[in-house]
Amino acid sequence: MEPQTLVPIPLAPFAAPAAPAHCATGAEHALDDCRHEHSHVLDSQTHGGGYAGAATRAIFCSRCRLQRWLDVEAALALAQAEVGMVPRAAALDIQRAARLPAMDIERIAEGVARTGHSLMPLLHALQDLCGAEAREFVHYGATTQDIQDTAQSLEMRDVFDAMDAELDALLARLAILADRHRCSVMVARTHSIPALPTTFGLKVAGWIDELLRHRDRLRQARQRVLVVQLFGGVGTMAAFGPKAMPLLDAFARRLGLEVPLAGWHVARDRVAEFVSLLAMTTASLARVADEIRTLNRWEIGEVEVGWSAGQIGSSTMPHKRNPEGCEQVVVMARLAKAQVMLALDAMILEHERDYRGTRLEWCAVADVSHYALMAIRLLADTVAGLTVNDARMERNAQAFSDSICMEAFVFEMSKTLGKNSAYEIIFELTQACQRDRVPIREAVEADPRVLAAVGESRLARLFEPGAHLGMAETIVDGVLSEAGRRR
Repeated sequence: MEPQTLVPIPLAPFAAPAAPAHCATGAEHALDDCRHEHSHVLDSQTHGGGYAGAATRAIFCSRCRLQRWLDVEAALALAQAEVGMVPRAAALDIQRAARLPAMDIERIAEGVARTGHSLMPLLHALQDLCGAEAREFVHYGATTQDIQDTAQSLEMRDVFDAMDAELDALLARLAILADRHRCSVMVARTHSIPALPTTFGLKVAGWIDELLRHRDRLRQARQRVLVVQLFGGVGTMAAFGPKAMPLLDAFARRLGLEVPLAGWHVARDRVAEFVSLLAMTTASLARVADEIRTLNRWEIGEVEVGWSAGQIGSSTMPHKRNPEGCEQVVVMARLAKAQVMLALDAMILEHERDYRGTRLEWCAVADVSHYALMAIRLLADTVAGLTVNDARMERNAQAFSDSICMEAFVFEMSKTLGKNSAYEIIFELTQACQRDRVPIREAVEADPRVLAAVGESRLARLFEPGAHLGMAETIVDGVLSEAGRRR
């Protein structure tokens, strides 16, 4: 058998992108001065604002990420000096040199493409700025993933901070809405069909209650998720010698992160939890946004999303005022959900090190953060500009009062007939009315079984939606009280 010639494989993950000969619009419309830098919708100068905001752009900026890696290297050197592993002067020199503006970014990028290594060219740039002694202690005993995982924990911490602040602001706006409309009677719908009377305040209180749980989950996850990584090549910490554990404590303390019990190079549940929590939160935001979108429909008209001068709903239908902010929140939720699959895939790794997970996470962690924070901002803007049409809610409730008050008839009649017998009578009446297109109220008021059990004097009151709100106002009060207590 002839020996096979080994062909070098291109370093695809880190190769510099080749510039296309012309833009996709065709050679005849080529933009000769275009550098083709904005190839993802997140980076689009015209449309990126609907997918990512300033906060996450700053957190996941590629230059800021490199600086964060340098910050972790500096913290490592200072912690090693603290426990007596490296000279303090060398650690201070490394800290001084760990400044990205002093480095040649293009040279680092070329080095990554040439070596296929994501960190070494940056370390070489750091060493070049250090004195002879300090140069020998750069990245002392650590492995690449130690630095990058720890830096990612810092990124996730910044996202948690931003989520907490944005959720607080949204919850405050929703609390005002719930309080203001605690008694605004409206139709409650199940399976999209009018069901019973409720209040808009209770609906909003349900949104608040759900988001409070997400805020709690995000806060509780911090201790589990935000940890350092400093366990060396295979998790033994052998290169750090007997001072390994004190070093781990000092390193974590300097960065404000928790100390894990063991290395997590291939144990990615923390990152998967982070991604999943943000996706769950975004899904709840989308539920709220989609509810607003539905109630904004002209045939329902119970709320109206804000509209400002200069907005355009359609290029051909000038009357349109589309709830695109609500729709975009749903888009964010669906994109966030897709990142959960990547994060779960990143958990299935081999042996003590496997970089496939890291490269998935670099996409999933950043993207889910962009989408979650953008969803909060979009929904907060929608809530801030929302007009609640109490009169339309009342009219809709009255229009369906014969249907949405039927439960009240059942339980009023059950006082003399028993619940099941009363239900059978009302079920028979209402189903026949829908089949024969007869008004329910007309049939109920004419039925002798109903009149015998209820009495004519009670009929009008039972057909009043506002009389059947149960504990709605009490529940709203409880939710608002809890929201205020847990700020």
